[in-house]
Amino acid sequence: MENYTYNTLTLQLEGLNISVESTYALFLLLLFFYLFIIVANGGIAVLVFMDKNLHQPMYMLFCNLPFNDILGNSIMVPRLLIDILKPPSERFISYYECVVQAFTTHMFGTTSHTVLMIMAFDRYVAICNPLRYASIMTNKMVIKLTVFAWGVAFVLVGILLGLTVRLSRCRTLITNPYCDNASLFKLSCENVFINNVYGLTFTVVLFTGSMGSIVLTYASITIVCLTSKNKSLNSKALKTCSTHLVVYLIMLLSGMIVIMLHRFPQYSDYRKLCSILFHIIPGSLNPIIYGVQSKEMQKLFAKLLQKKTGPLK
Repeated sequence: MENYTYNTLTLQLEGLNISVESTYALFLLLLFFYLFIIVANGGIAVLVFMDKNLHQPMYMLFCNLPFNDILGNSIMVPRLLIDILKPPSERFISYYECVVQAFTTHMFGTTSHTVLMIMAFDRYVAICNPLRYASIMTNKMVIKLTVFAWGVAFVLVGILLGLTVRLSRCRTLITNPYCDNASLFKLSCENVFINNVYGLTFTVVLFTGSMGSIVLTYASITIVCLTSKNKSLNSKALKTCSTHLVVYLIMLLSGMIVIMLHRFPQYSDYRKLCSILFHIIPGSLNPIIYGVQSKEMQKLFAKLLQKKTGPLK
């Protein structure tokens, strides 16, 4: 039941509506995925930084994805695991922790788009301007693109949460398994018209920008491949671009489902589940997809396995 006291610093999380019998099964499943995300993404990031052969713009830009996946899931999943084992009446969170969780959650989603945008730019230069690739994609350019990806996300999300924290609160119930912007401004009894307008503008700008850049990039790459008789170039373009496109579509589909379900309160349980999967699925699949598709990473894994199994032969 909602507590109508103003601006209390203690909030209650509604959490997931699951049966007692399913509690431990879900706990173990989420724990497995979380550990896999940390180990797989962290392992790939370490390999890229350790192996000089992988010190290429494509892999350096890709390292933003593992870092983002680890950060986004580490803020949300451990807290969710703790709350799953608690009865609904004991799932409390401080307002400040809730704001931090909401900020990192939206940073995770926004940065997923911006990082894939700069990775698409890298593939465009590599395939459409191969002779100028080394002069364009310098270390300075990689740093600029990385700062752009995180900087744009920080500003957009900062304004989003800034408009929300200015509101007074007359409710304490977060109708979600974890904190996000929509759950926070629903705690207010004030007029949230500005929040809704900015939230909608934020979503439209982000999705239009990312989808527009991906469409333009792949249209240019497709034209180059169709007009080029270089089979080696076409094969390389197909492998690297298909990997990037699959990751982008997984992230885009997961995010759009959550946004659409927010408009249908009767499907709140499905929305809660999808909001969790939005973090877990991309974070679990990204290292697998890139690890399997990348020849350089395959060779590095093979070398590591040979070193470990060598003395046993």
